[in-house]
Amino acid sequence: MQASPLKVLVIGYVWPEPKSSAAGSHMLSLLRLFKRQAWQVIFASPAQVTDHMVDLKDEGIDTLSITLNDSRFDQTIHELQPDIVMFDRFMMEEQFGWRVEKNCPNALRILDTEDLQCLRNARHQAVKQAREMQISDLYTDIAKREIAAIYRSDLSLIISSYEIELLQKHFQMPASQIHHLPFMLDLNHLPKQLASYEDRQHMMMIGNFRHAPNWDSVLYIQTLWPEIRKRLKEKGLPNIELHIYGSYPPPKATALHNPKSGFLIKGWADDAYDVIQKARLCLAPLRFGAGIKGKLLDAMVCETPSITTDIGAEGMAPNYSWPGKIANNDEEFINACVTLYSEPDNWLLATQAARPILTTLYDGSKTGPALIQKILTLLDNLQTHRLHNFTGSMLMHHSMKSTQYMSQWIEAKNKQVE
Repeated sequence: MQASPLKVLVIGYVWPEPKSSAAGSHMLSLLRLFKRQAWQVIFASPAQVTDHMVDLKDEGIDTLSITLNDSRFDQTIHELQPDIVMFDRFMMEEQFGWRVEKNCPNALRILDTEDLQCLRNARHQAVKQAREMQISDLYTDIAKREIAAIYRSDLSLIISSYEIELLQKHFQMPASQIHHLPFMLDLNHLPKQLASYEDRQHMMMIGNFRHAPNWDSVLYIQTLWPEIRKRLKEKGLPNIELHIYGSYPPPKATALHNPKSGFLIKGWADDAYDVIQKARLCLAPLRFGAGIKGKLLDAMVCETPSITTDIGAEGMAPNYSWPGKIANNDEEFINACVTLYSEPDNWLLATQAARPILTTLYDGSKTGPALIQKILTLLDNLQTHRLHNFTGSMLMHHSMKSTQYMSQWIEAKNKQVE
């Protein structure tokens, strides 16, 4: 067994913004899980600092700014000698994985995929072409890069049960290389007092505007909103509004703000729970995407019925009734909004479906320790584990050489410019 405290280096694609995105919230929950083991945690990123990033020093986490294509990272990690290195998304594994393997060959390498970008990209392309996604759409250059990064890593964290199945079925990924880790909730801190049907009003959406699936869903709901509002007015519910929240709203989003039609671009929400639990419905008409959706989990926490698509609900509540409605075309979505908003009994039934999902599938007091045990077991058997991953070692030997040489060429070119 490894002696504590272990040293963990997390290489982030961006600095964590838990109030801006589900990915930021998930990353912070992982960092806190590591800290609870009394491990030393260092978070490094080549990204620029932002106004909404969490203060990691308040979490007892050291920070480090690093640079892409810069050999100074070799010296930094050689001096750190972490026991564990976790890459935030496959691009960071591509950039820094070969440097970690060179300077810290005995460090356990973990990839936090957040979601499968090859899946999200394939679905996006299909939506652009107004057709259903085919399995053949998955086999792109992005998929080759992403799947290679998963193979090269000792363990990859997969947030969706659907993506676990996809990796095993279509990419022949060994179960020993991947670990299902959904969002980790602290069930002891769920809201105790929630507003009733009568005390809530309006509908809401929330999501980072920079995330393509979220922006697409805003444009899509804009086409449905006039009919939704018209039918609610016919039921004696006039002047219902749709409040759309999210970080980084661009001018093209704020230009959609229309108080007359009740289509309101609210922008940044300091407290997602606050705005979700004040609304009667949460809408997420996602036409493409991957992973699992933090906004829909937040809606369950707030017992706010949600209306989404098969893609929105994917991997979130298998074998459970959805706490709201799933609708996959215009008429289904409009009807779902009108029915759930205007019928208290249906609304109440939807709210009651949320808590069993949370307690069974998202209990961080169970999923967190399971991950820690997996990590400790791998650390104790790392060489044997790697011997059984010949594909990963082959990819590390060949594909990372091209990445290494490209990085060194870019570094040399940058020095010439300087």
